[in-house]
Amino acid sequence: ITYGHLDIIRRASEVFDKVIVGVLKNQTKTPLFNFDERVEMIREVVKDFPNVEVVSFYGLLIEFTKKMNADVIVRGIRAVSDFEYELMMAQTNKQLNPDVETMFFATSAKYSFLSSSTVRELAMFDGDIEPFVPAYVREKICEKIEEQKRR
Repeated sequence: ITYGHLDIIRRASEVFDKVIVGVLKNQTKTPLFNFDERVEMIREVVKDFPNVEVVSFYGLLIEFTKKMNADVIVRGIRAVSDFEYELMMAQTNKQLNPDVETMFFATSAKYSFLSSSTVRELAMFDGDIEPFVPAYVREKICEKIEEQKRR
C-alpha cells in the first residue's frame, strides 16, 4: 500500500461515514506479499482512521459491494489510461447492479506517478522507497526483499 492509496482512503473517509477497503484475492497476479500479509499491512496503516475497515474478498467487486451493503465504489484515478479502464469497469458494475455508483477520486498530483509496481521495482534494486510508502510498509518490503535475496 502506497501513499497514493492512503491519500484516496483518507479523502474517502472524509466524504463517507464508513469506508470499506476491499482487498481482492487475485489469482492472476504474483505480488511480493501473500494475501494475508497484504491484508495485515493495510490494516496496520489504516488503523488510525476510525471509520475505515479492511475486508478481504474473492470474486467480483460488485458482489462484494452487495455483501457489504455498500452503494458506492471509490476508485483512484492517476491518469487518462486509468480512467479508460475504470470507466469500463464502472459501466460493467452499473449493468450488474444499477443501485451501486462508482466515484472517481483524482489522485493528488504528488502521487500521480506512483504505483505498487514502481515501488516494488525500486525496492528490488535498492532504491529509496521512503517517499512512497509508510515506514511500516517500507520495513516489510525491505524484509521480504532481503529474504528473497537469501534464497
